[in-house]
Amino acid sequence: MPESSAAMPASNSTPDDTAVLFTEKLWPSFWIWLVAAGLAAAGILVFAPISIAAGITAAVVLFVILAALLILSTPSLSVTAESVRVGRATIERRFVGAVGAFRGAEATAERGPRLNGLAFLCIRGWIDPVVRIEITDPADRTPYWLASTRHPDEFVAALSR
Repeated sequence: MPESSAAMPASNSTPDDTAVLFTEKLWPSFWIWLVAAGLAAAGILVFAPISIAAGITAAVVLFVILAALLILSTPSLSVTAESVRVGRATIERRFVGAVGAFRGAEATAERGPRLNGLAFLCIRGWIDPVVRIEITDPADRTPYWLASTRHPDEFVAALSR
């Protein structure tokens, strides 16, 4: 289908405003899927006294339910020129202050002893690195966002542009 610039609606934003600078889905790790399969397999043990067919059916149904829950609860991170989205939260880029990436023991400290109770969290236990995003909006009591990411350096670079 040929594109026509005349058919495009007028907009106040430039194409660079909506360009995605960074995006990531925080999919569960392989071992999380193994745990889900193990829990689903436990359904066989529960229903095997009734019948093995009921046990296998229960295991399949349990795995489908667990897989759906894991997929539906998978948050995404995205950065554009105008906004930052972490999970369900979105903020304008003009309210983003200092940004820092943490790995290993530093990431554990950010998620634990150094954590501010008012911070917005989008962390997943199966992802070690975290990025801390300071929020400078005077109307927002949230001091910072803490988000898990498998690519902290790229996330910080996109936020620092």
